[in-house]
Amino acid sequence: MAKTLSLSLSLLLLCNVCFAYQPFMRQGQQQNMCQIQRINALNPNERVQAEAGWTEFFDSSDQQFMCAGVEVIRHHIQPQGLLLPSYINTPLMVYILQGKGYQGVMLPGCPETFQSSQQQIEQGSSDRHQKIRHFRQGDVIVIPTGAAHWMYNDGQEEIIAVVLLDSTNPANQLDQFHRRFFLAGNPNEGEQQQQRGMQRQQKTWGRTQKGQSPEEGSANIFRGFDLQILREVFNVDQETAQKLQSPNDQRGHIVRVEGGLQVVKPPIHSEQYEQQGPWNGLEETVCSAKITSNVNDAERADFFNPQAGWTTHLNSFKLPILEMVQLSAERGVLNRNAIVSPYWIMNAHSILYVTRGNMRMQIVNNEGQAVFDDIVQEHQVVVIPQNFAVAKQAQEQGCQWIAFRTNDNAMINTLAGHTSIIQAMPLHVVANAFQMSPQEAWGLKNNRQETVMFSPSTRYSGRPRHA
Repeated sequence: MAKTLSLSLSLLLLCNVCFAYQPFMRQGQQQNMCQIQRINALNPNERVQAEAGWTEFFDSSDQQFMCAGVEVIRHHIQPQGLLLPSYINTPLMVYILQGKGYQGVMLPGCPETFQSSQQQIEQGSSDRHQKIRHFRQGDVIVIPTGAAHWMYNDGQEEIIAVVLLDSTNPANQLDQFHRRFFLAGNPNEGEQQQQRGMQRQQKTWGRTQKGQSPEEGSANIFRGFDLQILREVFNVDQETAQKLQSPNDQRGHIVRVEGGLQVVKPPIHSEQYEQQGPWNGLEETVCSAKITSNVNDAERADFFNPQAGWTTHLNSFKLPILEMVQLSAERGVLNRNAIVSPYWIMNAHSILYVTRGNMRMQIVNNEGQAVFDDIVQEHQVVVIPQNFAVAKQAQEQGCQWIAFRTNDNAMINTLAGHTSIIQAMPLHVVANAFQMSPQEAWGLKNNRQETVMFSPSTRYSGRPRHA
């Protein structure tokens, strides 16, 4: 009896260990969605106009986005523009391509730690609210699933924000695509004024009609409540309750704040944006967690080659909140004609957005077929599926990019260079695997002593095969 019990407990422990190491299955992903024969570099295919800016959408029904289980949008917020408060059923990762401003991310149960001075209180103009954070060009901002947020442009140039929405993240239990729930305004009225000629096939996942984005065809959530209920819960009059529903608001989802937004916020120099310390997550609470990190500084690069370029990886070791949302990012800069060693990502999809310049990219599937071999231009997006091998070479003007990854600690394996998988193999394994002499195998292993980024070689043209 004791032996049987011991065997049962051992089997139970073994099963638990096996389940713990099973591959991570992203919510709502369908089988065979990543059987991709051809990948294309994508431009936005829809645009929604508002009073003080617009939002562009990349086609979420494209197979590469369906494979990765993500969506990509791009906000353009003009000076004094306010992206209205809303929340989404997916986590967001935002890269600030241009501009500066500040934002609020409202988390339940957190105190209103930003408050007016005693003088303002005595003058009757006091306010209290949750923490406000500054952001600038090069910042990556993380917003958890369902967290209400807003963004304001207090600078002199337009904000351009590239946004990844991780639709198949386990935290999204609603459906396969993102839905935005507006807390203010009447986005439907502003967006109906925008005429778009494109029509595309919509899935049966909650979008209102053919050709509409998730931002379109929707009013704010207060519209669905009875006015009497709103009067009671807020203890306000009928007129104020009607303003919550915004029935006649024509401004859209990005509105202009005349005279500038008046909020309680610290001066920029007091935050110093990046007070880097020994972040380990233990000293942070949900309310005070750091959600922003700048990735534009070459001094913080993880890989640096003065002749080739540099990359910085932002993962949950550097920004602990990424463990919650299961996302990470890579910022890359390649000099003219420099090359990134061919590699594959072991545990994540990568969604790459070119921020400046252009590059030749090749992506190879498990059948040894190049599913992509072309030039990726500035402001285009390409998805690199998990384990697909990829090589990049900058063109004449160099190239810069931001890549979002669907794991908080994405890991790569390189095929060439000093730390590559080829370098890690014994000499005679390489020689026999590729039917070459030991001398040839030694050269294959050791001719490149650089690690991830290689200075250009005259042997390689950097042009696509069809060019």
